[in-house]
Amino acid sequence: MSTLSAIAIAAHPDDIEFHMAGTLALLRRAGYETHYFSIASGNCGTTRYSSAATRRIRAAEAREGARILGAHFHPSITDDLEIVYSTKLLRKIAAVVRDARPVIVLTHSPQDYMEDHMNACRLAVTAAFAHGMPNFSTNPPRAAFDGEVTVYHSMPHGLCDGLRRRIIPGAFVNTTSVQVLKRSALAAHKSQQDWLDKSQRMDSFLSAMESMAREVGRLSGRFQFAEGFRRHSHLGLCAAQSDPLKEALGKNYLVNHTYERTLKKGL
Repeated sequence: MSTLSAIAIAAHPDDIEFHMAGTLALLRRAGYETHYFSIASGNCGTTRYSSAATRRIRAAEAREGARILGAHFHPSITDDLEIVYSTKLLRKIAAVVRDARPVIVLTHSPQDYMEDHMNACRLAVTAAFAHGMPNFSTNPPRAAFDGEVTVYHSMPHGLCDGLRRRIIPGAFVNTTSVQVLKRSALAAHKSQQDWLDKSQRMDSFLSAMESMAREVGRLSGRFQFAEGFRRHSHLGLCAAQSDPLKEALGKNYLVNHTYERTLKKGL
């Protein structure tokens, strides 16, 4: 029996650590092969270095973050603010998805504070949707594969959309047991401390990550630290009730029944 696989697809180096690294680490503990893919290089995340130097620095930091998490590293394919919904990028991202052959795709929220995050989300969803389409060509060429793929959207930064409206998780993952590991992976992105302090007024990006995880844990009503997710529509991807995160994580996974009841009322 082949090993189950999961991939985290995010916009920039350190986005995975902020939003979904705890869940990725728990999936590895559960026996999944895990994959780490930041679409953009992070080249604009600096006030000190050139674009080329920043690419090198952030690639090394991302590799270290992936190593700490025990995930296979996939190199970035474009630069910051250049994540656009295009066939060119889609073919490259679909190739990574076909390499990973995931059962689970973790990616950004469709609603977030910046376009790179939202476009990365759209591209990840379409790349997952195309996993079984042999007539969709990837770059480099990769064979389509059969089987279900379930897509989960993480929480946006600040837990709000771009219009400051609160986003509510559809499920909570208890990351308390891997919070130290998650912090260590984020700490590998040393170049970002000064940049985020200046650009986004984060006194400490490590503290900001932990505050967010603590708030999601509070929303769960059960966990000290947590990551929140919403499951993407199953159409074209998997069975209606497929929830492999729940199956893999057991007691560390908590469905938000209030959210689910709200969905049913809207049908």
